[in-house]
Amino acid sequence: MKIRAIAFNTFKEAIRDRILYLLLFFAAVCIIFSRILALLTVGDRAKIITDVGLASLSLFGVLMAILIGTGLVYKEIDKRTIYTLLSKPIQRYQFLLGKYLGLLLTLFVMLVLMALIFLVLLLLYNYPVGGSFFIAILFIFLELCLITAVAMLFSCFSTPILSTLFSLSFYLIGHISWGLETLLNKIPQGGVKTLARFLYVFLPDLENFNFKTEVVHHLPIPPKIILFSTLYGLFYTVFILALAIIVFRRRDFI
Repeated sequence: MKIRAIAFNTFKEAIRDRILYLLLFFAAVCIIFSRILALLTVGDRAKIITDVGLASLSLFGVLMAILIGTGLVYKEIDKRTIYTLLSKPIQRYQFLLGKYLGLLLTLFVMLVLMALIFLVLLLLYNYPVGGSFFIAILFIFLELCLITAVAMLFSCFSTPILSTLFSLSFYLIGHISWGLETLLNKIPQGGVKTLARFLYVFLPDLENFNFKTEVVHHLPIPPKIILFSTLYGLFYTVFILALAIIVFRRRDFI
């Protein structure tokens, strides 16, 4: 009950944030602009619209998660409302999970709105929408769950500006870490290869949530890949949330 109350209160607070609607507006502009871009580009126009549209959903969803998530805990500390909240019979983990779930609910609503705009554009263009389209949207949301957990982890011990930089770095590294696998095959045995292998295992691989290629080229998505990506996202998110709770419990507000 306590987690749910905090979650709904966080949702009401986040949904009033102007930056949320500013990002939603720019996301809509980018999705609509993909139609114009397709007219100016040589190639399959429908594929260009789909590729740009899905990329817009992912990018602006991540920006929402980071820009709002990094300030959720910090605002409570800065306004000193954290003292009032924690003086009540509320555990710190309940407070953090409530904030997290409230933001996830906000992101879910925003992602649905962006997806509806994108879907209308595809239907107007008579582009066939298959099951892989909705799978791609689902995994964009799963990626947002992880990024939100990361943003909240950094917000537990850092300022919003630094937390934003750290979270963006996590996102960028997560989408280029797949290149380490190619690098591992070219590096000879030694300390450098050991380090590269450690980084390959430790760093997140956010490409596991990227199914734009399958949607654009109408490729089937194997059930094994769906299962692996789902478990990967859930376990990584739980791990980051556990770290955030540990850090928040050790935080001294006195």
